[in-house]
Amino acid sequence: MGRDDRGNRLDVPRDDRPALVRRPAYDPEMFGNFAEGFARFMGTARFLAYMTVLIIVWLLWNAPFGPDRYRWDEYPFIFLTLMLSLQASYAAPLILLAQNRQEARDRVSQDQDRETTARAQFDMEFLAREVAGLRHGMGEVATRDFLRSELRTLLNDLADQARSGEPTTGAPGAEGLRPP
Repeated sequence: MGRDDRGNRLDVPRDDRPALVRRPAYDPEMFGNFAEGFARFMGTARFLAYMTVLIIVWLLWNAPFGPDRYRWDEYPFIFLTLMLSLQASYAAPLILLAQNRQEARDRVSQDQDRETTARAQFDMEFLAREVAGLRHGMGEVATRDFLRSELRTLLNDLADQARSGEPTTGAPGAEGLRPP
């Protein structure tokens, strides 16, 4: 839907005010990106170096070292103070805006981490229950070593019976077996 369709829609109010009275349109994402870039630049050593050089040049130019004819800010340096105050008054809201956007991103990231952790914990609990079930089931299943020991015992019993001459039909589980 383009901008021209807005005037024809019934669910969107028309704005019949003249262009001078309307609020200017701006892209909040673009302004937010600008604020973050500005805040990022103000937090660098490069910015501090530029500001330091600018202030030193300003002070030297407007102090007795600069030419008398071209000085624009004499000793109390009122204009320099005004410029630094103006810079600070614009910097503070831009830095706060950048921090708010970072906080919103951090909140989304924390929510995703919390969901991932919950899923991982659920999976670990499920796997722990499965392992416990397997351990319980393994307790009821005859292992290879158990079967070998039982067969060895049975063979030893059969061999003892064969040496003693007893019939093998009376041994439990040895029906139909004959000694060698």
